[in-house]
Amino acid sequence: MAQSRPAENRPRRSPFLCGGTSTGRHPLPWFRAIPLLLLCGSAKSNAQDLASLDIVGSWIGIATVVLFVIAYILAASEEFTRIRKSKPMILGAGIIWILLAIHAVQAGRPTDDLTGAVEHYLSDYAALFLFLLVAMTYVNVLTERNLFAALRSWLIRLNFSYRKIFWMTGLLAFCLSPVVDNLTTALLMGAVAVTVGCDNPRFIPVACINIVVAANAGGAFSPFGDITTLMVWQAGKVPAQQFLLLFVPSLVNFLIPAAIMHFAVPTGIPGTELESVKLKRGTFVVCALFFATIATALTFEQFLHLPPFMGMMTGLSYLMFYSILLKRDDLADRHPDQFNIFRNVAQAEWDTLLFFFGVIFAVGGLDYAGHLALVSESTYGHLGPTIANILIGFMSAFIDNIPITFAVLSMDPSMAVDQWLLLCLTAGVGGSLLSIGSAAGVALMGQSAGYYTFFRHLKWSWAVALGYLASVAAHVALTAQLWEL
Repeated sequence: MAQSRPAENRPRRSPFLCGGTSTGRHPLPWFRAIPLLLLCGSAKSNAQDLASLDIVGSWIGIATVVLFVIAYILAASEEFTRIRKSKPMILGAGIIWILLAIHAVQAGRPTDDLTGAVEHYLSDYAALFLFLLVAMTYVNVLTERNLFAALRSWLIRLNFSYRKIFWMTGLLAFCLSPVVDNLTTALLMGAVAVTVGCDNPRFIPVACINIVVAANAGGAFSPFGDITTLMVWQAGKVPAQQFLLLFVPSLVNFLIPAAIMHFAVPTGIPGTELESVKLKRGTFVVCALFFATIATALTFEQFLHLPPFMGMMTGLSYLMFYSILLKRDDLADRHPDQFNIFRNVAQAEWDTLLFFFGVIFAVGGLDYAGHLALVSESTYGHLGPTIANILIGFMSAFIDNIPITFAVLSMDPSMAVDQWLLLCLTAGVGGSLLSIGSAAGVALMGQSAGYYTFFRHLKWSWAVALGYLASVAAHVALTAQLWEL
């Protein structure tokens, strides 16, 4: 995140870099169980259905936290240890649940209780797995069809400067994420930034940070744009139209760090190559099918009340049937490399998918042990909602915001609409403080193949923090004025 290293330890070349071809492993997002906009079938399950073990002060409760921290540090240090991130997280999650099971048996808890907890988090993972598998497959196909290489060539031939591309990708990410989830937005805009910046590695980190901040900020002012907003909206805490009150704070959150990082963006024009990259047959049809898949998932969620991953899987069938036509055309043209949809499925980043399993069950173990509920209750009970919501944002940079928000909703603190909106804002954009704090950041860490890393993001965390605090101040000032009217 060199040469002559074992295959597992060798830095992975992104298929987006300089038109490089895929090596059979497509680096994609690797952190957090944030399903974002469309993975909220799990958000409908209520956290209070699970009775925690309440073992925070016991040696097992302390051991679960220690195990999580160790696994987390090893995963975040992948670029130094050369140990794939899924390995420590899966092992840590397994040991955490072994300890929880031992305690449950010793305490005489019903086995159905423990099984129910595991099945609850398994449903979260299954929805995430299937959603990401479809998204990865579509991105793999678009890569194979030369979409991103052609886009890079087009930008170079238009002579866009690095700074213009920096602002263009950020603004597009901010505008797309309220409609499309911020993970998909980050993948699309990140592909542009990585391919354009392959000749100037200084550009890629700041561009990726800008995209992460913009995508997370854009999702915060839409009830469909982020997992937190959708959960709070579905819980009936905030009417859908009032999420628009977060537009100005979200815009502030994006613009302040972008304006600061603007001066670190190279001033030149990317690349010197002028040749045009030809799109393969069916590229725009695949794009249309991708958007149709997103629309199908939205329809399943909003109108049919079915889990959105079912809409995504239905959308995958669109691509699978269209692949029959692509393969027939290749056969007719006697193309040596015939299109195969299952090859694109196989090229999904399985390390990423397995890492998500470890994260969901490790964080779920902490939740089941009672840690997250205790933290949430102590903050709201002693610090008040404003300070507590601000701290929730900082926590979301380290810990998945699904169980955090579940804990807050299950505790149901007495808060006005403006405070629930503040929770949506802070939990949504707080993940931008670290690269591992949001699915958007993790997506680009995988996609950039080592150019955008945890520590390169950390270098600019102070600028992101300024935007975070300014957005909170903007929200408090704006809502205070509105409530006075």
